[in-house]
Amino acid sequence: MKVKGNHVILSFVLIITGFIVALSYQFANEGQNSQVITERQWNKEDELRNQVLFEQSLNRNLSEELRAIQAEINTIEEEIAYQERAYFNLVEDLDKLRMVTGSVGVKGPGIEVTLSDADYVPDGENPNFYIVHEGHIQKVIHELLVTQAEAIAINGQRISHQSYIQCVGPVIRIDGNTSFAPFVITAIGDPDKLHDSLHLPGGVRDQLLSDQVEVKIEKKELIIMDPFLSERG
Repeated sequence: MKVKGNHVILSFVLIITGFIVALSYQFANEGQNSQVITERQWNKEDELRNQVLFEQSLNRNLSEELRAIQAEINTIEEEIAYQERAYFNLVEDLDKLRMVTGSVGVKGPGIEVTLSDADYVPDGENPNFYIVHEGHIQKVIHELLVTQAEAIAINGQRISHQSYIQCVGPVIRIDGNTSFAPFVITAIGDPDKLHDSLHLPGGVRDQLLSDQVEVKIEKKELIIMDPFLSERG
């Protein structure tokens, strides 16, 4: 059988057509598989995105709860600190009150003021003008209290806010106890501050000297005072 040129051309066209159909079918299958994979990946990404959004929302809620708890803790800490300060101030005030009233022993730096009768009384002068009187002692004590002395004693006898000083002739009675000159007044507090207050121009020291009272003022590094109650037995 003789093969004609038309047959060859037809065969070639059929072969090409078959190849094109097969290739198209393959591309179609690959496109479908690619679409399936892409849709699966999108679903997975969407699921992960939703999970991330959920975790972020959960974190925000936890952060808000944490801030609320921290604010509550701060409030409690401030309240505790306020109570501690109030307690400390109360204890400090109570200690100061005990020192002022003389109900507890106390020690610390301070000053010592010695008031002595005049060594010389001119002839014909009234001796009462040259001795220490209760008013002189009270001037010193008042000045020391104003200058925030924490505790005061006269000739070693602790005085309190209820103490009384009475002049009886040449002697002075302090809370009923007789005391003789020289009168040594000790005060616990800031030595410099107490010392300077008594040395103010025209102040207590100058007034005492003007009244013929001999005055000696010394700073002390340590003064020890017993409780007021122990002095009263």
